[in-house]
Amino acid sequence: MTNENNAESAARRPPAMPTVNTIAVGDIAEVLKAGLSDFLRAPLFGLFFGGVFALGGIIIALSLTTWDIPWMIYPVAIGFPLVGPFVAVGLYEVSRRLEAGKPLSWGEILGVVWLQRQRELAWMAFVMLFVFWVWMYQVRLLVAIILSRSSFSTLDRFIEVVFTTPQGWTFLAVGHVVGAILAMVLFSITVVSIPLLLDRESDFVTAMITSVKSVTSNPVPMLGWGVFVTLAVIVSSLPMFLGLIVTLPVLGHATWHLYKKCVAPA
Repeated sequence: MTNENNAESAARRPPAMPTVNTIAVGDIAEVLKAGLSDFLRAPLFGLFFGGVFALGGIIIALSLTTWDIPWMIYPVAIGFPLVGPFVAVGLYEVSRRLEAGKPLSWGEILGVVWLQRQRELAWMAFVMLFVFWVWMYQVRLLVAIILSRSSFSTLDRFIEVVFTTPQGWTFLAVGHVVGAILAMVLFSITVVSIPLLLDRESDFVTAMITSVKSVTSNPVPMLGWGVFVTLAVIVSSLPMFLGLIVTLPVLGHATWHLYKKCVAPA
C-alpha cells in the first residue's frame, strides 16, 4: 500500500523545472550555422513554412489596402513577425527529426503541427496573439494622441507625415520604444518555451519561466540573438514579406538548436 501511495504521489508531482545551461556568444554563430544546414538538408519544408508565413503577411497587407487603411501596413509589417515563433513549430519538428536521424514526411510533420492545438502550445499561441493585439492597439492609440491633427489616407501620405514632421518623429520614437519593450517581453517568454513545449511534456507557464531564465542567465548572447533576428526579419519583410520565405526557416531551425544549447536534456 505504501509503495502504491508513493507511486501515486510521484505521478501527481509536477515535472521538475528544466535546467538552464550557460552559453557563449560563439554559440550563436554555431546555431545559425546549424540552422542553415538544416534548411539545406530539407529545403522544401523550409520553403513551405516560410512561404506560408510570407503569404500571411501579403494577405494582411492587401486586406488593409482593401479596407482603405493602407497606412497600417507599416506597423503591421513591424508587428506581424511577433507571431513568427509559433509559425516555426513545423521547422522545429523538422530539426528535431534531422537531429534524431528520423525520416521526414509531410504527413507526419504536418500531423505534429496540427496536434499542437491539443497541447500547451495552444496557450502560447494565445499569449503571442495577445501581445500582437497590444502592439496594434498601442499603434492606433499613438496615432490618435500624436498624429490626430494630421490627415493621411494612403501609405505614401502616412510615410510623409511620419518622416517629415515633428509629430511624426515623436510618433516614431515613442512607437519604437514601446515596440521594443513588447518585442523584448515576447522574445524572452518564447525563444525557448515553444521548442521546449514541442520537445517534451510541460505546462506553458513552466516553459515561459524557463525561457526567461535562459535569457537572464545568458543576457549577452541571447539579446544579441534577439537583435539579429529582429533586424533580419525586418529587412526580409521589406520586399512584400518575400524575403521571409528563406529567412524564417533558417532562423526557425537555428532557434531549435539554440533551445538545445540553452536547456539541458530532460
